[in-house]
Amino acid sequence: MEPTQGMPMTKDELGEKVQKLFQDFLEEYPRDSDVKKYIPQAKELTRPDRNTLVVDFSDVEKHDDRLKNAIHEQIYRLYPFLCNAVKNFVKDNQNAMSSSLPDSSAEKAQQINANKEFYIAFENVSQTSKLRELSTAKIGTLMSITAQVTRTHPVHPELVSGTFVCLDCQTVVKNVLQQFKYTQPASCKNPQCANRQRFSLDLNDSKFVDFQKVRIQEIQSELPRGCIPRSMEVILRAECVEKTQAGDRCEFIGTLIVVPDVSKLSSIGPRAETSARVNGSDDNEGVSGLKALGVRELSYKMAFLAYHVAPCNAKFGGKDFSVEDLTMDKLRQSMSDQEWLKIYEMSNDKNLVNNLCQSLFPTIYGNEEIKKGILLMLFGGVPKRTLEGTSLRGDINICIVGDPSTAKSHFLTQVEEFAPRAIYTCGKSSSAAGLTAAVCRDEESYEFVIEAGALMLADNGICCIDEFDKMDVKDQVAIHEAMEQQTISITKAGIRATLNARTSILAAANPIAGRYDRCKSLRYNINMSAPIMSRFDLFFILIDECNEVVDYWIAQRIVNFHTNDQQVIEQSRVYTIADIQKYITFARLCKPVIGKEAQEVMISEYKKLRQRESSNKSAWRITVRQLESMIRLSEALARMQLKEEVLVEHVQEAFRLLSKSIIRVEQPDVQFEENFDSAWTANKIQQPETLGAQEGEQMDTDNKDVQEKKQTMKLSYDEYKRISNMLVYYIRKKEEDIDTESEDSGGVHKSELVGWYLNEIESQIENEQQLNEQSCLIEKILHRLINYDNVIIKLDKLGLKSDGVEQKDENDPILVVHPNYVATD
Repeated sequence: MEPTQGMPMTKDELGEKVQKLFQDFLEEYPRDSDVKKYIPQAKELTRPDRNTLVVDFSDVEKHDDRLKNAIHEQIYRLYPFLCNAVKNFVKDNQNAMSSSLPDSSAEKAQQINANKEFYIAFENVSQTSKLRELSTAKIGTLMSITAQVTRTHPVHPELVSGTFVCLDCQTVVKNVLQQFKYTQPASCKNPQCANRQRFSLDLNDSKFVDFQKVRIQEIQSELPRGCIPRSMEVILRAECVEKTQAGDRCEFIGTLIVVPDVSKLSSIGPRAETSARVNGSDDNEGVSGLKALGVRELSYKMAFLAYHVAPCNAKFGGKDFSVEDLTMDKLRQSMSDQEWLKIYEMSNDKNLVNNLCQSLFPTIYGNEEIKKGILLMLFGGVPKRTLEGTSLRGDINICIVGDPSTAKSHFLTQVEEFAPRAIYTCGKSSSAAGLTAAVCRDEESYEFVIEAGALMLADNGICCIDEFDKMDVKDQVAIHEAMEQQTISITKAGIRATLNARTSILAAANPIAGRYDRCKSLRYNINMSAPIMSRFDLFFILIDECNEVVDYWIAQRIVNFHTNDQQVIEQSRVYTIADIQKYITFARLCKPVIGKEAQEVMISEYKKLRQRESSNKSAWRITVRQLESMIRLSEALARMQLKEEVLVEHVQEAFRLLSKSIIRVEQPDVQFEENFDSAWTANKIQQPETLGAQEGEQMDTDNKDVQEKKQTMKLSYDEYKRISNMLVYYIRKKEEDIDTESEDSGGVHKSELVGWYLNEIESQIENEQQLNEQSCLIEKILHRLINYDNVIIKLDKLGLKSDGVEQKDENDPILVVHPNYVATD
């Protein structure tokens, strides 16, 4: 900034000294080698799209400890001098290269613009701080913070150094520094001009820089108990803009600054009375300046000025990569020999699946199928895009349904802690806008901006939703699009946008009655609509059963965890968390292709699933989405083994996992009581004439009683349900016929129902012994339907009037179906 009249420019001796020392560091480091580390980067800065030099702060510490301390303690004060050192370093290096090149060289023709500004950024800063620990004592010092981005603002130009023209005498005032607010010269340079307010900005000679503001929030692991996450605004400039998106977990390296709180300043509050109102004048005079704000106090807030942004991904060779820019070849070149050897060793592990499951979930005993399903979700399938532009998702969605105290929530918390980009939320306390995205008004600009929800924050990651069944129906409908198309469409408040939500959903739900009812299929046990269920690739059912061996090992694992948790965890893990993260990051870059034989097996297995649905053995309707689920699971299995082709064994394993979740839980066998009177069977069954006479019937009854004493009568649940539906269907059909016929017709008697059933299965009966077995079986089924299941009601008379038809034989009552009973598969 040029000195104004009567005010000489003061020099910062410390800043000039640091500038010289830092320029020497860039030119000399490392001292013991002829190859200087930062000279190649200086060559890159000559390109028009580059202007920031990234310096490893540990190198500064090794070179000069005093320089390191000065930068750490007063980075905000010394930052302009460090940028000048970088500018001089780049220009000197460019001049040295130009003098050694011939005049016709193309590189010599590329000269640096004299007005181009250069910036400095540091990485690997050891001074880290939590978002909650930032205080005024750390203002102006260099530090590193790790947080999650919740909102990003658009990039706009910021005035760094302005050139102003006096409107009275046309004098030019150059290099007026700007800092977070528009600043005009204090007065005109011309001593004969008394102008102090009337200036215009010369846009051609002023300097602008890209500016972006993002909002960050505390990471859940750093949040104290019972506290609300704190947020802070981060200011990004130059090459740091557009480096992060909502939902990213990043490391910001910079300094803490204080800026005026514009939102408080512009809010509605008491106004000072103008002189016009005091004097009683009717003139409409404007109000301007801080004096017109009356009793207001000018408040300030803290913000973080970031010089460098680094994503918190798995580091290969000490370098960070974004997901979009990664390729297998690029990642392989950046790996160290030790990292590549570890990945090669893990890929050749014959027991890789069990070792990975044991390392990820060391505190959970059993549930191997669920661990394997979650592991496949971490690897994911291969996303595809058709020629028409339709996107086919590769992420796998999993739902865990089970009884209380079966470690459902523990699975979710383990995945949320392990995955580099995961969000944990609860379905009951989450709204549709909180899960997808919300449109809210900015505090400063009063413009509508999009606030990212849980699914947006988990983009390219995992969204863990607990208590999924407690969500409202309208909230479940809101995530239909995100689960299949992996986008979120918003049309409100003048904003029309389609946002990415490329996330896998891991949900946990409780059954409707609290515990899983084995007598019902999956769709009748959970409070979910059919469209939501079809969007889940895998369903896992957890039932709390009493098993002496399982209970012993679960109790042993819990006791060991409570007494010596760290030692137990470390001993049970085969691979470290860092190794697993690197292996999954590398494996997700593999894109296996489905082979010809695997395609044929997929088609045949899908046909089996459809046929199984027709036989009412499926837990819910089988659609084409289940075929796509099989493809994704097969690709995930191939990725896990770093295979370039999906093999038949991968398809068969995917079909096994899919079948395990689609087939309903096996129902227990139905046991019938034997201590009830069955004498009516011998007397009342209306048998066909060809099956024997009265003496044969009495003999069969005696044989049947002896057989009941010898063995217990059992029947599978599916067979019991099939026979029950047959009986209910016959009774209701006869009731419809009775209503259409004469009023004198009686109801369906028990003997008539038994005789009809025996006639229906006549082709299956070959001898007299089988007849007696089926007669006894249908008698016991009717007894259970009447006395326990309350599906059938027996009546003593027909009609509601006193002249109703009385029942003549108590052993042969009239049977009707309960009016509220609905037949199920």
